[in-house]
Amino acid sequence: MNYDFDLFVIGAGSGGVRASRISANLGARVGCAESTYLGGTCVNVGCVPKKLFVYGSHFHEDFEDAAGFGWTVTPGEFDWVQLRDNKTREIERLNGIYRNLLDNAGVTLYEGHAELLDAHTIRVNGETLTSENILIASGSWPVVPEFPGREHAITSNEAFYLERFPDRAVVVGGGYIAVEFAGIFAGLGAETTLIYRGPLFLRGFDPSIRTFVADELKKKGVDLRFETTVDEIIDTGGRKRLTCHDGTEIDADLVLYATGRKPNSEGIGLEAAGVQTADNGAVLVDEHYRTNVENIYAIGDVIDRVQLTPVAIEEGMCLAHNLFGSGSGGEDLRCLNYENIATAVFCQPNIGTVGLTEDEAVERFSGDIDVYESSYTPMKHTLTGRDEKSYMKMLVQRSTDRVLGIHMVGPDAGEIIQGMSVALTAEATKTQFDATVGIHPTAAEELVTLREPSRVA
Repeated sequence: MNYDFDLFVIGAGSGGVRASRISANLGARVGCAESTYLGGTCVNVGCVPKKLFVYGSHFHEDFEDAAGFGWTVTPGEFDWVQLRDNKTREIERLNGIYRNLLDNAGVTLYEGHAELLDAHTIRVNGETLTSENILIASGSWPVVPEFPGREHAITSNEAFYLERFPDRAVVVGGGYIAVEFAGIFAGLGAETTLIYRGPLFLRGFDPSIRTFVADELKKKGVDLRFETTVDEIIDTGGRKRLTCHDGTEIDADLVLYATGRKPNSEGIGLEAAGVQTADNGAVLVDEHYRTNVENIYAIGDVIDRVQLTPVAIEEGMCLAHNLFGSGSGGEDLRCLNYENIATAVFCQPNIGTVGLTEDEAVERFSGDIDVYESSYTPMKHTLTGRDEKSYMKMLVQRSTDRVLGIHMVGPDAGEIIQGMSVALTAEATKTQFDATVGIHPTAAEELVTLREPSRVA
């Protein structure tokens, strides 16, 4: 059959754009549809604007810290509208870059909702198109649970475009998005409460990191309420009143729910095409991103493996190679190694982490783990007097000397851990770390000067 395209991609986020571009560069005829915004979650309502807000929220501490270095700084008024609109202009610039990337690669872009009619047919903006292969890269979407008054809460999508900045904010959730926004609101001057139903937030991260970050957030004035749930939110005429399960009440100008994201797989015709999904809507794929339908593939947040932008990009690279590169013959197929994927949480101070957590290491190698730890005052704060600590942790398998995990809380943690992820990918040993000369004076040198284990796990 003579199809309109060799590959049609539903979703122009980071993964979809990368798969589209590389496939087109390999000679494929590619179409791509996006119904919301070019660049997906990360560019528009995720990593990029969030980190810009984190930068903005830290200036109040920088102004205060300047006195320790001899500067007299009089902080001015914070202008939320200026920060918000400057951010939006940057996002619009990035949208244009993504458009140009697709155009320059020869990808045909359709701005509208795409829906599968069958395994080879797509309808976009009333137009019917056919493609030999189809890629689902439709991302994920925030979830707010069902409870009385949920309509009075916003999600991270809306948080980037608030008409006015709140005097008092409540963030509900325990994942990295909740923790990051709690830091943003507090740093920009809002009285901030973080509510989480569990005993400690950041489930899945190293336990030492979770405890350390909780202590640091408390120092910064964030009111942490663990093992707490919200029963109801009512609008009291401009303010929101939250009634918690224990009977306490909290008044706030804004309530942000960061209680998870679900795969964005509804309404795109997966049923019509016969594509199988999990109970949570995730598209089911094998190690090479193939669904149960021979010519349909999926990558990124919609497959709910690791919801990180660089992961989606690498999955897109693998898929393009497998379909139109040297893997197209069925040999030399590529897939992403999900071990040792580094990540950062842009709370304040930052988290950087790669490899196994202590819980995971103990589960695999109980009794064979040496734990190296260091907690210290960053050099900058020896003059500012600020009560902020940094923390580093390294997990080593004693019998092999291999470094299994590195975790950090502190300024620029993400920048430091990126380099450490190369070392872990190369299966570096503790001996090799010890033989590496540090850069002095830096925080990163701590990772090559950890000489004695603090304990065995």
